[in-house]
Amino acid sequence: MFAALGIRNFRWFVFAQAVSTSGLWIQRVAQDWLVLTLTHHPFAVGVATALQFVPTLIFGMPAGLVADRYDKRRVLLGTVSSLSACAGVLGVLCLTGTVQLWHVLAIAFVTGTAACFDNPTRSALVHEIVGPARLRNAVSVNSAVFQLGALAGPAISAGLITAVGTGCAFLACATSYVAVAAAFVAMRRSDLLAGPPLARGRDQLRDAVAEIRRTPTLGWPIVLAGVCAFFTTNFAVTLTAYAKDLQLDAGGYGELTIALAVGSLIGALVSARWPGSRLRHLVALAAGLAATQLLAAAMPGQLALSLALVLVGMVGMPFLITTNTSIQLAASDAMRGRVMGVYMLVTLGTAAAGGPVIGLLAQQFGAPAGLVAGGLVIAVSAGYAARRLARAGRIEVRGQLRVELARMRAWRHTTMGPTA
Repeated sequence: MFAALGIRNFRWFVFAQAVSTSGLWIQRVAQDWLVLTLTHHPFAVGVATALQFVPTLIFGMPAGLVADRYDKRRVLLGTVSSLSACAGVLGVLCLTGTVQLWHVLAIAFVTGTAACFDNPTRSALVHEIVGPARLRNAVSVNSAVFQLGALAGPAISAGLITAVGTGCAFLACATSYVAVAAAFVAMRRSDLLAGPPLARGRDQLRDAVAEIRRTPTLGWPIVLAGVCAFFTTNFAVTLTAYAKDLQLDAGGYGELTIALAVGSLIGALVSARWPGSRLRHLVALAAGLAATQLLAAAMPGQLALSLALVLVGMVGMPFLITTNTSIQLAASDAMRGRVMGVYMLVTLGTAAAGGPVIGLLAQQFGAPAGLVAGGLVIAVSAGYAARRLARAGRIEVRGQLRVELARMRAWRHTTMGPTA
């Protein structure tokens, strides 16, 4: 289950992930709660969430090109420093009592820009650290660590908000990134399985898009991930709407977030021992994610909803791991950063569009509306993908049969003569 931890650089990477993920969730919970406190509207929370993803629509593909062209550790040191500065500024604004909604929205956009360059670079670095043989295990362990941070972060954030205020939560996040930068510095460059950097050239982004279009093991995972991200990445918006409808305080909102993280942690640990990464597994997991979202929408109270969110996480996290692993294994070394850039562009871009939509649905029709919409759309998408893949599989089988029959005829003609 933890085989990838035998690699020294990966241990440093996991440490960096544990610290930065905790800080990320501290900031995310504090930001959502701050916007809800300033406006009292879930739609505003959705707008703030969307602004963190909008930069990916602008810089998503160039960010993948940066990951292929430059030293990944140096890129990550730059992004981590930027993320720390954003959290620090927001903390100071809160502590001085000068924070306004436009401050939060502007910093959310800058944070999203730094994360846009961080995400594909960090994903591609995992492959350089562990290699293809241990990639799925490493992605699963990394996801488990992310969920542990998602467990600790909301609890810490809710405690800080309740005890000393929102500003201290943002400052705690800013401080955590110092340890993250130190971990990246401690990695041994000589142990990385890095290929030569990508030389400058023309149409390099277009080449990546063409590769994705003609490779089903790249195209379909990205399509399904984009559809699911429209709804699942915006669970924070849905949960803040539930907090308002159920009249929960910051602690109650944190409990809902923790329930989702517990399920995701279980799913990540199961995935570490589960070798399945085929397209049919991906489609089945998408269908399961749709079913659990519909189940969660039907739950009447906080306890029942929390239990259903555990199930959502148990299915949703293996879906994300299978998507990430299948894409990285299918992409070539020279193109992995750009492919991951497109993947991030699709998933975070659709998340940016989904934030205001989910917030508006929750505001107009109640908190369960976002879960119902997500369950139905994901179910339809999984069914369509299954149909297309089955059709493609039949075409491929027929093509292989024609090739084999042609070879048999050629062999008979050669060995037995034309009359055979």
